[in-house]
Amino acid sequence: MSQRTHASLMGTRILLGISGGIAAYKSAHLARLLKKAGAEVRVVMTEGAQAFIAPLTLQALTGEPVRTSLLDPEAEAGMGHIELARWAELILIAPATADLMARLAQGQADDLLTTLCLANDAQWFMAPAMNQAMWRHPATLENARRLQDYGWRLLGPDAGDQACGDVGPGRMLEPEAIVNELLCDLSKTASKPSDPSPNHAADASGLTITITAGPTREPLDPVRYLSNHSSGKMGYALAQAAVERGARVRLISGPVALETPPGVERVDVESALEMLEAAQKAAVDSDIFIGCAAVADYRAEQIAEHKIKKSSDEDALTLRLVKNPDIIATIAENAVNSRPFVVGFAAETRDLERYALDKLTRKQLDMIVANDVSQPGLGFGADENAALLLWHGSEAAPGRLELSPQPKTMLAARIIDTAIKRLSATDEHPSCTSSQVT
Repeated sequence: MSQRTHASLMGTRILLGISGGIAAYKSAHLARLLKKAGAEVRVVMTEGAQAFIAPLTLQALTGEPVRTSLLDPEAEAGMGHIELARWAELILIAPATADLMARLAQGQADDLLTTLCLANDAQWFMAPAMNQAMWRHPATLENARRLQDYGWRLLGPDAGDQACGDVGPGRMLEPEAIVNELLCDLSKTASKPSDPSPNHAADASGLTITITAGPTREPLDPVRYLSNHSSGKMGYALAQAAVERGARVRLISGPVALETPPGVERVDVESALEMLEAAQKAAVDSDIFIGCAAVADYRAEQIAEHKIKKSSDEDALTLRLVKNPDIIATIAENAVNSRPFVVGFAAETRDLERYALDKLTRKQLDMIVANDVSQPGLGFGADENAALLLWHGSEAAPGRLELSPQPKTMLAARIIDTAIKRLSATDEHPSCTSSQVT
């Protein structure tokens, strides 16, 4: 692929794969948008896809014959599937059904599309599309994780109303959002011509990453404490993603009911003061510090020596609380030339971006991950989450990446990859934005 100095699909050779889901009707519009953006587009359809949209439609939109069979005598006279694999600079599968994802995750090559994917080593993208229950199934989520490990970039899925009447994650991203994502990725590739594998997970070899996770507990007396609903799942997913990318990972954890990811160094703490002490020690030689813990804002001014008894004469109890130190801000206040790259989290119930930008600037962070915890089924205690990533960009606008609802393991991988790239690549395009991203 020729190097680009700006986001462009002009001249890019794109193989558009279409598998058999109802969202295949969107692929015609997607093909048109890709052609309009200047790309060369050739289409491969599975047998199931042809039940939803006719190959002739895609041929008319692209100006190229549509391939549907691996065993096409005319095309295979010259090993046509290998020629097509060599021709493609970028493979985009939209929609990608649960069945297709499962076959690719297992390395199967039982039709033309899967064969081409295995015979091609360029950039790989897919836009999943399926029923929400199918997307949430552990097998599908495991296949998605494996495909990402292989180098596939998942675009979506989106969440909302589905053709079957269900509501939830599983919708294919709209064609405009998919094209925007391709432009975004190519912009990053252009600004980093030395990066040999922009489609693969970031390499954290040699980096030390410290992550705080879970809640803190602030004791009131020997049996009671102040805390919150944090499960620690997001922080533990971040730790797993970081160690999978080759980093040395320290996990400073509040009290949670989770197993330590293999290869992760875990430090257990209870209170905010204990977490601060552990964080300051760990930050000294950390390259990246991620404050994902839900630290209690206040603690009791005095901890009662014995259990506080309920009084029969009083209907109210007055407790005097004092403010806890701000751990992430304390780490970020260190000298710029010695402190790690600092990533904070902002859990908000309204005005998400405004409050997150304020924290990014006020606490002198390098990047912030903002979560809307008011959304049902996301955030505290849930297995899925969505996020808005913000960092210091141009004077006109901050760097921004919106991640749609998805399993926390997948979300964690995107956050870790972004943090590593922001640490190492100061020339990354600062305003690459998408409203619908995996």
